Amino acid sequence: MNDELKREDYEEPRCVLCDPQTGRRYESRALPMQRIVEKLDDYCDRRDYAGAERHLKYWLGEALFNGDLRGAFSMRNEMMGFYRKQGNREAAFENAEAALGLMKELQIEDSAGGGTCLVNCGTVCDQFGMPEKALEYFERARAVYEALPHPDSAKLGGLYNNMGLAHMDAGHFEEARGCFEKALTAMSCVGGGEPEAAITYLNMADCAALERGIDGAQQEIDGYVKRAMELLDTPGLNRNGYYGFVCGRCAPGFYCYGYPEYGAELEERAEKICQEAENEGT
Repeated sequence: MNDELKREDYEEPRCVLCDPQTGRRYESRALPMQRIVEKLDDYCDRRDYAGAERHLKYWLGEALFNGDLRGAFSMRNEMMGFYRKQGNREAAFENAEAALGLMKELQIEDSAGGGTCLVNCGTVCDQFGMPEKALEYFERARAVYEALPHPDSAKLGGLYNNMGLAHMDAGHFEEARGCFEKALTAMSCVGGGEPEAAITYLNMADCAALERGIDGAQQEIDGYVKRAMELLDTPGLNRNGYYGFVCGRCAPGFYCYGYPEYGAELEERAEKICQEAENEGT
């Protein structure tokens, strides 16, 4: 028999969120989300994904330690998006589940933040081959956004674009077209929304190609592709890290639909922006 006295035998358990002298819970300190997101974008612009992951985990830990549930909710949303883009299914769904739990605990299901969480969960489901489940989340998000006193056009545009993709993945081509058209209408009200609209036009080209084949829909596809080119070449457009991301995302579509020179040009733009970000970070 081991009679050695252990620390837990004589020390009362205490909450790590409480002052050890008074027993009172520390005052919650909100995370500096704008600065966190800007730094995350900086990591991703430089393609330092390991650094981005460390950054996200650090600030999630800070939120949990300080009892900042809203901060933790924001971090879980950022993390599910990050892991989705990295193709990490397990981590993406883990953070989606945690975000949904926090959304319920905070009682913000009907808020703009709740709608964004539902959209994020939907994009995770669609990314990993669950378009019908994604549509359930998107429909819930639409109900939330459209019930707000002043719906955010940018958020609505993103919602409808993602909803269109899920319908397309599920083979609902007519519904997909309707969502893409709503996305374009919403983004027309957003200053600097041309890159997002360009993505939507290429999604419409994909929808037409899947439904009728490239040869059967060539004229319609050409119209969508040329409109996307015009939007990406909009004079005065801010060619920041997000623009570089959009260029890289759109380039394969131009290769696919017979515009390889423009696809290569977009890749060059994306690489240039990334290199500039990397140089600034050194």
